[in-house]
Amino acid sequence: MILKVKSLGGKVPVYATEGSAGMDISASLSEPVTIMPGKRALIPSGIAIELPEGYEAQIRARSGLAVKKGIGLVNGVGTIDSDYRGEIKVPVINWGDEPFTVCDGDRIAQMVIAKYERVETEVVMELSGTERGEGGFGHTGV
Repeated sequence: MILKVKSLGGKVPVYATEGSAGMDISASLSEPVTIMPGKRALIPSGIAIELPEGYEAQIRARSGLAVKKGIGLVNGVGTIDSDYRGEIKVPVINWGDEPFTVCDGDRIAQMVIAKYERVETEVVMELSGTERGEGGFGHTGV
């Protein structure tokens, strides 16, 4: 599959290693943005993409930033739909204890391309039974 990327002044996403599932997404900023603890900011990437129908781009936090600085994504994992053609912007949150500054070119997230299927829904009165049944959170123990 080929991912078409339009640069709006930002860096084209790249895989850091041969085994990387996600491509690094970098900030595209005219000036640094400082995010105070507990606050959030929408960071532009300076890119737009064109995905084939049946694919999505998942925008995820970078584990190094999460562990070392407490930086995550406001929405956990973001989805870029195949029909979206605008700039990718990353909703960053500072869960850490200190201000965090994002500079132009900093790697702020990763993008994983995933295939998906659309389904039709059917309203029913009953669902088939399973061994688990309605057992929810913690139903198998701690």
